[in-house]
Amino acid sequence: MNLASIILVDLVMRRTWPERLLCTSKRINLRGFVVGGARWINKNFAISRKSVTCIPRSQHNPHAAIPLFSISPPSPSSGSVTIFCSLVSRIRLRFGSQAMDDVCEGTCISLVEQEEKILEWWSEVKAFDTQLEKTKDLPEYVFYDGPPFATGLPHYGHILAGTIKDIVTRYQTMTGHHVTRRFGWDCHGLPVEHEIDMKLGIKSREDVIKMGIDKYNEECRSIVTRYVGEWEKVITRTGRWIDFKNDYKTMDLNFMESVWWVFSQLYEKNLVYRGFKVMPYSTGCKTPLSNFEANSNYKEVVDPEIMVSFPIVDDEDGAAFVAWTTTPWTLPSNLALCVNSSFIYVKVKRKSDGKVYVVAECRVSELPVEKGKTASKTTKGSVVAYQVLDKFPGSSLVGKKYVALFDYFKELSDMAFRVVADDYVTIDSGTGIVHCAPAFGEDDYRVCMENQIINKGENLIMAVDDDGCFTERITDFGGRYVKEADKDIIQVVKEKGRLVKSGKFSHSYPFCWRSDTPLIYRAVPSWFVAVEKLKGELLENNEKTKWVPAFVKEKRFHNWLENARDWAVSRSRFWGTPLPIWISEDGVDIQVIGSVEELETLSGKKVTDLHRHKIDDITIPSPRGPKLGVLHRVEDVFDCWFESGSMPYAYIHYPFENQEFFQNNFPGHFVAEGLDQTRGWFYTLMVLSTALFEKPAFRNLICNGLVLAEDGKKMSKRLKNYPSPMEVIHDYGADALRLYIINSPVVRAEPLHFKKDGVYRVVKEVLLPWYNAYRFLVENAKRFEVEGLASFVPHDRVTLLKSANVLDQWINSATQSLVHFVTQEMDAYRLYTVVPYLLKFIDNLTNIYVRFNRKRLKGRTGENDCRIALSTLYHVLLTVCKAMAPFTPFFTEVLYRNLRKVATGSEESIHFCSFPQPQGKGGSRMEESVERMMRIIDLARNVRERHNKSLKTPLREMIIVHPDAEFLDDIVGKLKQYVLEEVNVVSLVPCNHPLMYASLRAEPDFSVLGKRLGKSMRVVADAVKAMSQDEILSFERTGQITIATHCLNLTDIKIIRGFKCPDGVTQDQMDASGDGDVLVILDLRPDDSLLKAGFAREVVSRIQKLRKSSALKPTDSVDVYFKSLDRDTSLSAQMLKSQQAYIKEAIGSPLLDHSLTPQHAVIIAEETYRNVSNCDFQLTLSRPALSFNDNAMLGLFTGNAKYAQTLKVYLLSRDHSVLKSEFRLGNRKIKVDCIETLPHVDVVLGEHVFLTVGDYYSATTNHNS
Repeated sequence: MNLASIILVDLVMRRTWPERLLCTSKRINLRGFVVGGARWINKNFAISRKSVTCIPRSQHNPHAAIPLFSISPPSPSSGSVTIFCSLVSRIRLRFGSQAMDDVCEGTCISLVEQEEKILEWWSEVKAFDTQLEKTKDLPEYVFYDGPPFATGLPHYGHILAGTIKDIVTRYQTMTGHHVTRRFGWDCHGLPVEHEIDMKLGIKSREDVIKMGIDKYNEECRSIVTRYVGEWEKVITRTGRWIDFKNDYKTMDLNFMESVWWVFSQLYEKNLVYRGFKVMPYSTGCKTPLSNFEANSNYKEVVDPEIMVSFPIVDDEDGAAFVAWTTTPWTLPSNLALCVNSSFIYVKVKRKSDGKVYVVAECRVSELPVEKGKTASKTTKGSVVAYQVLDKFPGSSLVGKKYVALFDYFKELSDMAFRVVADDYVTIDSGTGIVHCAPAFGEDDYRVCMENQIINKGENLIMAVDDDGCFTERITDFGGRYVKEADKDIIQVVKEKGRLVKSGKFSHSYPFCWRSDTPLIYRAVPSWFVAVEKLKGELLENNEKTKWVPAFVKEKRFHNWLENARDWAVSRSRFWGTPLPIWISEDGVDIQVIGSVEELETLSGKKVTDLHRHKIDDITIPSPRGPKLGVLHRVEDVFDCWFESGSMPYAYIHYPFENQEFFQNNFPGHFVAEGLDQTRGWFYTLMVLSTALFEKPAFRNLICNGLVLAEDGKKMSKRLKNYPSPMEVIHDYGADALRLYIINSPVVRAEPLHFKKDGVYRVVKEVLLPWYNAYRFLVENAKRFEVEGLASFVPHDRVTLLKSANVLDQWINSATQSLVHFVTQEMDAYRLYTVVPYLLKFIDNLTNIYVRFNRKRLKGRTGENDCRIALSTLYHVLLTVCKAMAPFTPFFTEVLYRNLRKVATGSEESIHFCSFPQPQGKGGSRMEESVERMMRIIDLARNVRERHNKSLKTPLREMIIVHPDAEFLDDIVGKLKQYVLEEVNVVSLVPCNHPLMYASLRAEPDFSVLGKRLGKSMRVVADAVKAMSQDEILSFERTGQITIATHCLNLTDIKIIRGFKCPDGVTQDQMDASGDGDVLVILDLRPDDSLLKAGFAREVVSRIQKLRKSSALKPTDSVDVYFKSLDRDTSLSAQMLKSQQAYIKEAIGSPLLDHSLTPQHAVIIAEETYRNVSNCDFQLTLSRPALSFNDNAMLGLFTGNAKYAQTLKVYLLSRDHSVLKSEFRLGNRKIKVDCIETLPHVDVVLGEHVFLTVGDYYSATTNHNS
């Protein structure tokens, strides 16, 4: 084989052969290449990928690893060259072992692209399905997912709640549970009907009836899954694992049947009755509206406001109560007056006519002043015009009777027309007395019910019909539209002598969004669940649950339960689960159906759908016989909250299926939704579970707050005051968004002002530092392969726990502390505490362990020590990935898929792994010592910054003052090396005498003591400030002191250490910085002997920056050349010579004089520096270049210079890393026997050739010395 062919083969191997081919046995045919000679190879050599033909590996030997090259040059004289097994060792060396893949710089990685690749991979391997299959035999962890409406797109509120749910369920899976996660959809109710009404132009109930309920409901059904695909896309992109294919829908037959069962059970328990509920009512559409609809169309209107007198029966002064109202049309239905029992009321006499009125004391000023009288500018007219006769609390008025304004309800006189009391009465407006018409006000109805003026379950006499007109009972105004009758009612009141004051006022009033008519509040018939009967049990069950944060349970939810009212569960609508109530025309027979089978049995009809248009026509024979006709279903459907509250039973079709599963796993383990659900889903879950099973529905609950726009306003599509979730994910990735919202007040049920920049900071401060620590590991592990050493395989944890290195001990302990903490907080459902702890851990990992251990991790302290350090870092990163996998499912998967390549028996995905179990104890003394060490380093940096002393400038001495002798022993013992390097001082001096360099003074912590001590604060503060040095020292030792009968501890008093300069030394020469019980003192005086070390640090710093700007990896070897640009080059030369050992250790190779640069060196970077420690110089980086011992090379061929030059050309053309590996395999010797006309020779590394100029320089320098 000639030299050109040999070089060609080598170039093919290292420049054009795809790795995937080198890892297996292939036959490669390379044809048509012209090689003009060794000198031209680097410039002229090129291979087209199209010229490479792959022949599959032999079926007889599929695992063979011997590649076969066939090179056919065009010149027949060249012959054919075939190379067999001689190349196998190289190929195996470079590609045969399993190793981690290379990784790019943190600034180059796209987290978004990585996440999208992970999503594709999860889909390919069916990761979620696989996880469920792997855990199917483990104990169940039951999680209830509240169903959202599918008629809109997901927003940050959904993503927030979904992230919380995903984190908890992933964690529970990793801790040994099987967690079924099925997505659910709320398909019924107003949002769906509203869209159809808008689409079809429906304005009233009559429009729906004319259209046909069947057609209307099918229109509703057609849109409920319109956005399902978009939801799945967004939710999946956020990293949440949940089953969309096996979802549940509230409109499914099985779900609706279970809802019927729930209601039938409540009916059997005597917890259902028919009553009335006051709701916003559209007279234009003749239908009640939800609060959502009522709030959607407000207008500014002018309405009347009047004060009406209600004479008190048998009052000695002939006094009358005065009530204020803005709805005169409700006065004909007045049944009571309401006061606030805690207010003070007065009886006043009008001086002009002697009329006596009773009003709240603070509202007397609102009474009218007689015309013609003018009040003074400084005195309210009513105060002048009225004489106070008596004063009394509101409670004394309760029960007093008054003369009714109208006699339309005189048959109720025994119980009605009296004063009641309630806290809903305020003094913001009016007279402090409210007139109550129970059919037209929610509070009116409640108060009258509570005071037995009307009774629960009885028919309420209505004075207004469905059209908003007075009924014939109201004889004076029968048939009149209520709002139009206001003027006439006011006139009648005036004629009766009962009008005290009248006027008009402008305010915002709700109108019907459909008919654009003003709404009224009106009692409508409804079916109720008797929640008030369950109040005691509800409060007991609430105590059995764990809420995060606890205050929501203990205050907001507790108060809501304590004041729980009966729940109106029926709605006069069309698209929903129909009430399963069949009733006879006379109301005597009531049949509540609990299953499809029961309805089929009683009716004789086949039932396949439970919606109104499928069952409204189904009748049930009367149990009293055919003569009494049949039972018809009531028209109402369920409030959709009743459906969602039934979810724990309905989503698994209980009790018709899954009975054992339900009984073994109820109450559910976990739910999570927003703060608004305390009065929604959380409440309905608790009510129904308590009524059915006397248990809470859930055991653990996380309640989140609201996500607002950055300006604190509600997020608005119209205002465009927030970035869309997918925009944020596209820019920064889902993991960054997940960490941002989890590490925010919103997880503590507080509002979050969403800032996109906050997501970016998560990338910058958490994910990239974490990635860089991982990258540092991979790059240094790959160095073993580059250098031809055995591939990196991490040591086992047991071995690493025995490491003698102090930082290994520290990071192992800190990792166990992390695992302990995350486990503890996740078990307590405190997700928001985990991210801050992780942030601190990642900071410590990168800025302490990796930074302080660079030499070990780069192999400069020996191969074995390097493997221990890398193994420690490997296990730390692997543990952190597993602990954080629930929080950052994408990022941890990316890292894990590479880390697992050097581990045997590892799971395919990190989400199939178990959560790490603590091995050894965390929170060791070493953790505390390292934390204190970092405090010392920070304090020293503060002193340097204050005096403008760069860290590159060495200082002579640092004194550490601390009372703990063990801590000082650690600092000047195990940790001394790290402190010296980081602070750049020559020596450390420990001092445990607290007063040698410091004066102490005590200051009270006003923020802690202020509330506790109150008026005693000043006395205690003065005494604290007057404490002597000895008293302060004694206080620090004992931890407490008694002052003015108050016992104070270490958290109540701040001890401040002031630096006390030694005699004859100024603060410019020696200064200090303190924090708590530690004081750090630096000797700042210049020392000529330290200038050389400072210059060396400056040079090293610039070399490292030049490497970084050249995009070199830590594993990339280079030769570094120094050229002085000073007139007198001796100064820099002397300084560098004295520091050559430090420089070599810092950069990994000698700093070479520029005159040693060989001609064949490949220059990577070159930079000139001016005025660095008063020196100018140039630094040059080059690829490692072979150096030859010319005499030894000639000796190989007995002085034949041509042969020696040919050998040099051959060696220079070889791949440097491959050549290095061959020398290592050959024990520093290789045989060159492949060049035609050249004798076979053994080339010895370090004798004939050197891999770098630095090696040659070191060898010759040592030889000469």
